[in-house]
Amino acid sequence: MATMRDVARRAGVSLATVSFAINNTKPVAPATRERVEAAMAELGYRPDPIARALASRRTRIIALLFPVLQHTLGGTALKFFTSAAAAANDAGYTLILWPGNNDAEQIDTLVSKGLIEGAVLMEVHLGDTRVDRLRELGIPFSLIGRTADLTGLSYVDVNFEGAVIAGLDRLRALGHRDIGLVFGDGGDPNIHDYGPVVRTRETYIERMRAHGETPRVFSCAESSAAGRELAPRILAEAPHLTALLLLNEQATAGIVGALAQAGCPVPEAISMLALGSSPEISGASNPEISVYESPSLELGRRGVAALIAMLEDPGTEPARALVDCRYVDFGSTAPALAR
Repeated sequence: MATMRDVARRAGVSLATVSFAINNTKPVAPATRERVEAAMAELGYRPDPIARALASRRTRIIALLFPVLQHTLGGTALKFFTSAAAAANDAGYTLILWPGNNDAEQIDTLVSKGLIEGAVLMEVHLGDTRVDRLRELGIPFSLIGRTADLTGLSYVDVNFEGAVIAGLDRLRALGHRDIGLVFGDGGDPNIHDYGPVVRTRETYIERMRAHGETPRVFSCAESSAAGRELAPRILAEAPHLTALLLLNEQATAGIVGALAQAGCPVPEAISMLALGSSPEISGASNPEISVYESPSLELGRRGVAALIAMLEDPGTEPARALVDCRYVDFGSTAPALAR
C-alpha cells in the first residue's frame, strides 16, 4: 500500500509538501500540486478521509514525544506525563504520548496524517534531529530539555547544573573531598550527547577540578541489577571514595545494597545524594537516599503551556526557564571518614 512518503519520492518533493497539497493547509504551486496528484494516481494512493477532514481544521491534539526505546520509563517520567496531560486538558487540548526513539523519521510518521497541531519533546539531546525535522515541517513545538543551540526555541528544563553545585557544596561542608558521580547510560549509544548527562557531568568535573579534587565518573545501565554490578568496580577504582552523586534513579537501590554487603554502608562509610530523581524512588532504597527532587510536575505543565501559547498566538515570544530541584533530606549523608 502506497504511503505519503512514496508519493513524495515519486513527485520529487518533501513529505510536508505532499501534506500541504492533500490537506490544503498551506499554499502549493500549481505545477507542484500537479506532480503530487500525478504521483498519487500512479501509485494508487488514497488519503485517509478522517485524517484529511481533521487536517482541514484545528484538531487540538498535541503529542508528547518520549523515546522509550532509549530511556527508561520510570516514576519520574510518569509525573511529566500526568502533569502535561492535565495541563493540555485544562486548555481544551488532547495530549497523546508518542513513544519511539530520537530519530527524525519518527517525526515524519507522527505528522504524516496531519492529526497533531504541535509537539513537546522530552529526553532532549544537544544535537537533537527531531528539532531540525519539526522546524523543516513547520510544526510548532516546545522542549522539556535543552539543545546546544537554543536560538528561537521555547524550552523549560531542570537546573541540573545548580543541583550538582548544591550537592557538592553540601558534601564538602561535611568534609568530603573524594566524591564520585554515577550516571545512567541506558544502553544509549548517543548518551554523550544527552543533555542532562552532559550538563551534570561537565558541571561536576569543572567544580571538582576547581577545588583541586579528582573527578571520578562511573556509569551503568538503568536497573538495580546494573547498580549491584557497578558497586564493586567503584570500590576497586576509587578505594578512598567517601561520597557519591547519583544521576541514575533505577540503579540506586542496587548500588546501595551492594556497597552495604561489601562493608561500606550508607551513610556511615559512604554518603549519597540522588540528583533529578523523586522522593518515592529514593525512598525505596534501604536506607533511603536524600534527593534533589526533579520538578517533574512543574516542567510537564510548563512545557505544554509554552506550546499552547505558540498555537494560540504564533507571534508569542519563546518561553525559556530553568527550574531548580528541591532538596529532600532522608539522612543519607554524614561527616566524611577516612577509608
